[in-house]
Amino acid sequence: MVDRQLAERIAQLKQERNAVILAHNYQVEEVQLLADFLGDSLELSQQAAKTDADVIVFCGVHFMAQTAKLLSPEKTVLMPDPGAGCPMADMITAEQARQFKAEYGGAPVVAYVNTTAEVKAESDICCTSSNAVKVVNSLDADTVLFIPDSNLADWVQKHSDKKIIAWGGYCPTHARINPSTIEYMREQHPDALVVVHPEARPEVIEMADEVASTGGMIKFARETAAKEIIVGTEEGLVYRMRRENPDKTFYIVPHTVCPNMKKTTPQKLLASLENMQYQIEVAEDVAEKARKAVQRMLEVS
Repeated sequence: MVDRQLAERIAQLKQERNAVILAHNYQVEEVQLLADFLGDSLELSQQAAKTDADVIVFCGVHFMAQTAKLLSPEKTVLMPDPGAGCPMADMITAEQARQFKAEYGGAPVVAYVNTTAEVKAESDICCTSSNAVKVVNSLDADTVLFIPDSNLADWVQKHSDKKIIAWGGYCPTHARINPSTIEYMREQHPDALVVVHPEARPEVIEMADEVASTGGMIKFARETAAKEIIVGTEEGLVYRMRRENPDKTFYIVPHTVCPNMKKTTPQKLLASLENMQYQIEVAEDVAEKARKAVQRMLEVS
């Protein structure tokens, strides 16, 4: 599936640059196959920090490359397509985060990793979809502000006694998954289990057999006895599920393509290594505060 000459040239450049290639689970399959590490955004940034690579090429969206830079400030972090953003991350600015805090003075702010470094810098602690409940419950406060994903906040609220006040952000890709589609797919595949991401709408989550982060979905697919699974998240994850579980059948929920996740191509990955483009930088005053929020999360996890 991947052009052999292109793959060989990328391998050569990786060696010359002492580079490591990270790809998010939602990337196109050709990019997934070229990666040294495949996973969710935080998992990949942690992996990058552990390597002795001088260069990190992050195949994902902008906030993910920023997080890699926060955890590996001494390394060069490249992003093959700087236009690969995240609509959810763009739904709150640092100024809006400050205003939100001021409105509810004293309440700690939990920032989903799907935020810019500038917004992370305004928060007390970060979380991922897999540890959000644990992070919220670890805080010594009765009320918690949660930014920016209101759907993830709703999911956490179901598993916490704390009062959660959520910002109104959401993931457009997950928001396109609706109950009628899940109902139709169940009718078409009556023996299949439904697994969805906690970024999905609450009414979709209520219909699922399992709710999990991308990493949790990979684990679920591997361990479940079910032979058929309906997957309610960005369709890129299914490529990996099928490779790792050839004895099982996975059904993609329609209209679950994130256009930003698909912007990175093998050709752009090659150009990134050839030209050392596009470098991710985070202002040090922002990075210092944002890094603390991420590190606090890692201490809880």
